[in-house]
Amino acid sequence: MSTGGFYEGSYSSYGGSSANNAERVGYNNFQNQGASASQNSFGGGNQQQFSQQQQQSQPQPMNFWNPATAAFVSSAANAAASGKMGDVNSQAMMNMAESMGKHFLETGWAKAVPGLERSLIALRVYFAVDNAYVKRKMLKVLCPFMFREWRRVENQTVQTQDGNVNYVTSYELPQNDENAPDLYLPSMSLLTYVLLCALCYGTAGKFDPEVLPAVTTKCLGTQLLEVIAIRIGLYLMEVSIPLLDLASYTGYKYLGLSINMLSGLTLGHFFGYGHRAYYFTFLWTAAATSYFILKVMANNIPVRTSAAGPKRQVMVLGFAASQFATCWFVSQTKFLE
Repeated sequence: MSTGGFYEGSYSSYGGSSANNAERVGYNNFQNQGASASQNSFGGGNQQQFSQQQQQSQPQPMNFWNPATAAFVSSAANAAASGKMGDVNSQAMMNMAESMGKHFLETGWAKAVPGLERSLIALRVYFAVDNAYVKRKMLKVLCPFMFREWRRVENQTVQTQDGNVNYVTSYELPQNDENAPDLYLPSMSLLTYVLLCALCYGTAGKFDPEVLPAVTTKCLGTQLLEVIAIRIGLYLMEVSIPLLDLASYTGYKYLGLSINMLSGLTLGHFFGYGHRAYYFTFLWTAAATSYFILKVMANNIPVRTSAAGPKRQVMVLGFAASQFATCWFVSQTKFLE
């Protein structure tokens, strides 16, 4: 009993009285509850922050729905309901594509790749075409002997800065000037020519998927060397012509090559005169392309050039003759009937 009392008394004297023990127990419980509450609140805050960060980290989908898209869909739906799908003008599609391109540039997606936005802005001028321009340009490339006007349409704007008046000269877009260079017709002509070459190989039973990249590489490689040679000649004459303009002018040859291949395939299939039809058409299209380059370069190269460089007349004739040679080099007549 004394021992138990000793332990009891010792414990009581060490831990305090029963009232003090009750107060201490209540204080400990309050601390535990406060700690658990603080932990719960802290954990809840972390979970809320994590969920917010997760929501922010999720990529937002790109919104392509805009007034131009709505207008095009509305016109297409009305035409479909009336049974006149052919009445849907391609101008609506062009407006929609232009609006989507502007949205692509303005939202900053094009800035993700260095130099992409600047390249798209530079190329946008060369694709500002419409159906009327394409028809006129095709006629001018295939029948340049019928035209006499080759100068580009110029616009002069007045800019005032710090009291100084500057006159800035710019050119009209292709859709407003048939003499302006574009990249739409050369690119589509190249694509058509490559597909016609693949068809030629297929009709002869020699088709291979490698034909497509092989023909494309040969055409683009030849055109690249041609542009470099023209740039060197212009550099010697101290004349500057934009690189994309040269790519456009030298790319019009693919229109004539497509006409040649189409005539060779058609007459070869029905009459067996594929080679003859191709080269007969080639004489016209190659001469037309050479004359086209002759007139274009004569109007783009100034009359006065560097006295130490080559003569202007010789270089213009050389540029025109190069079209005849390159058209013959990239021709694919191996399997024509």
